Amino acid sequence: MLVEEIMKTDVYTLSSEQTVQDVMDLFKDKRVRHAPVVDDGKVVGIVTDRDLKEAVPSRFTVAPKGEPYKKKVAEIMTANPVIAHPLDFVEEVAMIFYEHKIGCIPVVSNEKLVGFLTETDLLYTFIELTGAHQPGSQIEIRVDDRSGVLYEVSKVFQHQNVNVLSVLVYPDRENKASKILVFRVQTMNPLAIINELRKENFDVLWPSTPQVNE
Repeated sequence: MLVEEIMKTDVYTLSSEQTVQDVMDLFKDKRVRHAPVVDDGKVVGIVTDRDLKEAVPSRFTVAPKGEPYKKKVAEIMTANPVIAHPLDFVEEVAMIFYEHKIGCIPVVSNEKLVGFLTETDLLYTFIELTGAHQPGSQIEIRVDDRSGVLYEVSKVFQHQNVNVLSVLVYPDRENKASKILVFRVQTMNPLAIINELRKENFDVLWPSTPQVNE
């Protein structure tokens, strides 16, 4: 999945010459927590609600007045922010969020702001990709880390005529020679699938149901 598929294109921006009061007004009126700072069409910084908290005595002051609120955006923004390109992969950008400990990133093409991506956008995308927003069940299986094993497990779901919403693969922390497969399936009662998986000698970790000796 590419960044351009999930980024916001209707972006609220600020200029470096605006004031802290302008930032407060924008964040309150538009209900946002981040905004790119754009001068002459080029992204020069980022302002977040954390920057605001550090710049003013209190965000709950009624009709704020005084020097803190007259500061320029240039004085409180994070200059030269990390940026993404619309054709970057979402997974790569998620790693940038993690490594740089950031909550948002401007999306730039040909030196022009074309979009904006926040950690909330990434979280919602993850929910969609895993199918967690749809009714269903989760099944976790420990398998050998070898070619063809995913196909072998998938055949069980096919035989049970159960639709698979998503598949995730995790490393097994207990055994480097294994992987954990996490299936999200479109059924509220996965018991028949679990029994069939165990008949095929697959190690079902979740749901943890009692095994029946036949």
